[in-house]
Amino acid sequence: MKKFTSILLIFLLSMGSVFGQQEKGIIGTNNWLYNWTEFKPNQKNYDEPTQILAGNIDKDMKLVKRDIYLLLGSVFVTNGATLTIEPGTVIIGDFASKASLTISRGSKIIAEGLETDPIIFTSNRSVKRAGDWGGLIILGDAPTNKFGNGSVASYHTDLTSTAYANTNFGGSNLESYSGILKYVRIEFAGKRIGNNDYFNGLLLACVGSKTVIENIMVSYSAGNSFEIDGGNVNLSKLVSNRSSGNDFKFNYGANSKIYNSLAVRSPYVSSSYGSRCLQVASYDKKEEVDFSKNGTVVVAENLTLVTDSDNLKADIEKGLVKEAVYVGQNSTLNMSTSVISGFNPAVLFESTININQANLEKIKFSNMYFNNCNGNIFVDNNSNNEDLENWYGNTAFFNVYSKSDNSETFIDLKNEKRPDFRLRINKIMASKDHFASEDITKD
Repeated sequence: MKKFTSILLIFLLSMGSVFGQQEKGIIGTNNWLYNWTEFKPNQKNYDEPTQILAGNIDKDMKLVKRDIYLLLGSVFVTNGATLTIEPGTVIIGDFASKASLTISRGSKIIAEGLETDPIIFTSNRSVKRAGDWGGLIILGDAPTNKFGNGSVASYHTDLTSTAYANTNFGGSNLESYSGILKYVRIEFAGKRIGNNDYFNGLLLACVGSKTVIENIMVSYSAGNSFEIDGGNVNLSKLVSNRSSGNDFKFNYGANSKIYNSLAVRSPYVSSSYGSRCLQVASYDKKEEVDFSKNGTVVVAENLTLVTDSDNLKADIEKGLVKEAVYVGQNSTLNMSTSVISGFNPAVLFESTININQANLEKIKFSNMYFNNCNGNIFVDNNSNNEDLENWYGNTAFFNVYSKSDNSETFIDLKNEKRPDFRLRINKIMASKDHFASEDITKD
């Protein structure tokens, strides 16, 4: 099988039946990964910085494409200011100063790149690695289930007494607007801040529903690629590429929809405490949260979650592959028309979740394609999943189970100016399932 490092992967599966065609996985009339994504960011070089960003940005500011910016230390956009970034602008995070960019509550970022001219956040090291710099943080005033809202002060060192106010997040504004992120790449972020604590590629804390987050790619993050704590933000066309942390983590009362997104994991790139593609939790510690407030609710549609492995069985035996989806207690997940391929197992529930009607109504999987996983859905520390198999295997959920290799399941988009979209014939054809080529044809 060709390595994913030499190809881009899109999966589009249609299940033919008398009830019509059901698409699973990332979709689109065009190949929306085309032009703006980069799966080999370590091979990209940029010119030396011409401008420095440091301290507080407390007035409206615009970053322009003709300059390259060095992000130095903890940079905050404060005082209700708006930071606007032109398409094609490159912002380089400084390794030595643990650079990061935080959009404080009440301030905004307008980073609206183009498909042919994305905005780039990357590392200033000649040999780039995961965790070279901090990451991008956006703080809003939408709700969280935490007591007394929250703060990201622990991510920063040497904060002045007045700077702490810039790290707070949370409020009551469900429609809070923190700006636009569109066609943005974030590379080699996730600087370590403690034993098992890291910056994230993109952290959205209590960001509201009017904020636009789409066409964002996070590659080689040492922390989570995308972390959503509280808020009511919706997410579309996200790509997480070889994160050491979780690809998509929702926590602390987040109420979000994630749609049409991709996560590619490697068995050889992971944190010491383990990582998943999708983690849905309502808290890390019970004492942190107010149970009179809503827990985390996530709707996930048209996701493709895949492990890139040349020998999946061997990597599973070595303990290098974990579950794709983890659901914590008091959380709600409705996942549909999505692909989970090559995990151990596909889904894991927290051990404290009781398997009863009430909990199963809160955790839904329908129109799914579970492929080449070492088991499907389990409760942590419980090898008997008969009840779960019977429940989610019911024909009413339209879930499909297969054992096809990735080379037979996915479509190769070779590194050519006009990628070859020809499809592979695979085992699923025997059961009258087939691929839908029209969904990835580039106009």
